[in-house]
Amino acid sequence: MRIAVYPGSFDPITKGHLDIIKRASKMFDKVIVAVVLNPSKHPMFSFEERRDFIVKSVESVPGLDNIEVDAFEGLLVDYMHKHNSKIIVKGLRFISDFEYEFQMALTNRKLDEDIETMFMVTCYKYSYLSSSIVKEVCSLGGDVTDMLPEVILDTVSEEIKKRTK
Repeated sequence: MRIAVYPGSFDPITKGHLDIIKRASKMFDKVIVAVVLNPSKHPMFSFEERRDFIVKSVESVPGLDNIEVDAFEGLLVDYMHKHNSKIIVKGLRFISDFEYEFQMALTNRKLDEDIETMFMVTCYKYSYLSSSIVKEVCSLGGDVTDMLPEVILDTVSEEIKKRTK
C-alpha cells in the first residue's frame, strides 16, 4: 500500500490545501493529512478545531475515501516510520516556499534516506493563498469566500473575527 503524508499546520485549511489533498488522493492508496503540533507556534485554532475543519472539508468532496486526518509532534520521519510511509507531500506556491521545503526535504533525507518528498505545484487559482492571508483578510473585514472550503467558511470566518478583536 502506498501511503503519503501531507503535513502542515492547517491553521485553518484553505482551498489551496484542499486542492493538494484532492490531487494527492488520486496518486496514493492513502493520504494522511497530519496536523503538526508545534509547541513553539501559537496557532489561532486548536488541534481539535483544525482537525474538524479538515475532516468537514474532506467529507464535502466526493471520492476522498482514502484520506485520514491525524496529528503529530516531534520529528516527521518518526511519524512516517510509525505509519509505514516513505512519501511526504508538500505544496509549493513560490520560489520562497521551495527554498524552505527543499531544506526540509534534505534534512528528512539525512535522517532517513528512504523518505522522499514529492512537491506539488499549487493550482494557479490558489498561488497567493495561505492560512495567514486568510486570517489577515478576514480579521480586517475582507471577503474570504474564495479562500476557504465552503463547508467551513461561516464557522472559520466568525471565529477569526471574534478572536482578532
